[in-house]
Amino acid sequence: MKTKLKPMPSLPSDAAAEDFVAHADLTAFDLSGFKPMRFELEAKSAAMHLRLPQALLDAVKHRAQEHGLPYTRYVRLLLENDLAQARKS
Repeated sequence: MKTKLKPMPSLPSDAAAEDFVAHADLTAFDLSGFKPMRFELEAKSAAMHLRLPQALLDAVKHRAQEHGLPYTRYVRLLLENDLAQARKS
């Protein structure tokens, strides 16, 4: 018999979330609504300006929106993923 998982409580602040994670048994909660998050910890110390055809920029913005990301972060993620794949080859 499968145990019913508890819904995640609403956590009003970062401090409340940190306290909850520190003390709760997360295996008892339904985490199916969560999605992976990628944190950007490295400071952005350089800028790049790029001219694109409007149709390409619109397509990039659309794909970024589908992924729930700002389009500049999505472009950076594409570049990082491509370079990571090249390192594996």
